[in-house]
Amino acid sequence: MTEAAELPPVPEQAHEVFGERYADAVRYAELLAEAGVQRGLIGPREVPRLWERHLLNCAVLAEVVPEGVTVCDVGSGAGLPGIPLALVRDDLKITLLEPLLRRTTFLTEVVELLGLDHVTVMRGRAEEVMGKIHPVHVVTARAVAPLDRLATWGIPLLRPYGEMLALKGDTAEEELKAASTALSKLGAVETSILHVGEGIVDPRSTVVRVEVGESPGGVRFAAKRAKAARTGRTRRRRG
Repeated sequence: MTEAAELPPVPEQAHEVFGERYADAVRYAELLAEAGVQRGLIGPREVPRLWERHLLNCAVLAEVVPEGVTVCDVGSGAGLPGIPLALVRDDLKITLLEPLLRRTTFLTEVVELLGLDHVTVMRGRAEEVMGKIHPVHVVTARAVAPLDRLATWGIPLLRPYGEMLALKGDTAEEELKAASTALSKLGAVETSILHVGEGIVDPRSTVVRVEVGESPGGVRFAAKRAKAARTGRTRRRRG
């Protein structure tokens, strides 16, 4: 039996969530079950729960993403949550940020195959692309790192008054409490735990929202961003 054959039946909720992009969502699930497993991007044991635990779980993040904003999906991996979000929200401009070549190769193939013209794939680590990527309104992440460490990577990529939305599990409240001091130093002004996907996923998806003020990342990162921007302008003039 192939990995693709192990895919569960497509749940009825997928029609509601993905709408006109339903067929593309099915194709993405097939790609994850086939090439995703073969290339080591997703474990074979995840195939039977791809829809419930991965695609729908990520797609419902759209409920709390503002309209028409720019998004950077940090540590995108196999495209979760970035690609499901892109399938349900064509009003967003999404960058899938991932450091590993084999993953960015897969992401580029998926984006091209599904015709996601509002999605860009970028290879690199968050700390490396500061100054190379325009600050975004929203940073998303899933299963990347504990919240305090994730914040040091994601928050500096935000524009003033932006927000980081991290999909978390049962440890969300504990992680948020442990990261409170670090978040404050990084310019966070408000935090909250949201539950999305009512009637679509059970249990509902848990999202930690971290909202920032005028200086995302704090003073140190503001200086670093300014230096990177100046360096970039100098290189362009020389080029």
